[in-house]
Amino acid sequence: MAVTLEAKKREDLKTSNTKALRLAGDVPGIIYGYKVEPQTVSVNSIELLKTVRDEGKNAIISLQIDGKSVDVMLHEYQVDPIKDQLIHADFYAVNLQEELDVHVSIAVDGEAIGVKEGGVLQQPLYELALRAKPKDIPEQITIDVSDLAVGDSILVSDLKEGKNYEILEDENTTIVSILVPDEVPADEPAEDEEETEPEATDEKGEEEEK
Repeated sequence: MAVTLEAKKREDLKTSNTKALRLAGDVPGIIYGYKVEPQTVSVNSIELLKTVRDEGKNAIISLQIDGKSVDVMLHEYQVDPIKDQLIHADFYAVNLQEELDVHVSIAVDGEAIGVKEGGVLQQPLYELALRAKPKDIPEQITIDVSDLAVGDSILVSDLKEGKNYEILEDENTTIVSILVPDEVPADEPAEDEEETEPEATDEKGEEEEK
C-alpha cells in the first residue's frame, strides 16, 4: 500500500519564492515519468524525510495534488551540506505493473559463531540489485549470520530469491565473510636485539698522533 503525501503545485519558480518555501518547511521538487507531464511541486520536508525513514528509499508514495493521486518513488534528492536540510527532490511516477531495477539495502542479523571466537566480520556488499514491480520491492534484505564460523562466507548465490523479485547481482559476489584476525609476526626482532653498526676508526689519524 502506498504512503500518502500531500503536494502542492509550484508555479512561481522565482528564487525568492523558492527560498520562502524552504523557510516555511517545504522542499521544492519535480514529478516526471509514467504518463505524467513534468510538473513542479512542493512537499513538507519533515513528512518526506519521515516517509523515507519509516518506509525506505524505495517506498511507493501516493502524491496528492489538487485532488488527484500520482504514484511515485523518490528518485533522488539534494541536501544542503552546511544546513543539512533538503533543498530539492525528484519524484519518478511509476507504472505499478511494470518491473523496475532498484538497489535494496542489506541488513546483517545475529552474532556469528566465528566472531565470538575472535574472527572479524567483513561485509563487502551493502546493497543488492533487484528487479521487481514497485509494490513487490522489499524494504531491505535481512541475512542471518549466526551460524558462520571463521573462514565461512555468504555469497549472492546462497540467497533464496523471493517469489516477487529477481536478483541481478553476480551470484559469485561475496556479501559477508568471517576473517581470521590479523596477528603480529612472532619472528620480528626485539629492539634490544637489533644489530648495531661498529664505529668507524681513522687509523691514519691515530698514527699521526703517535
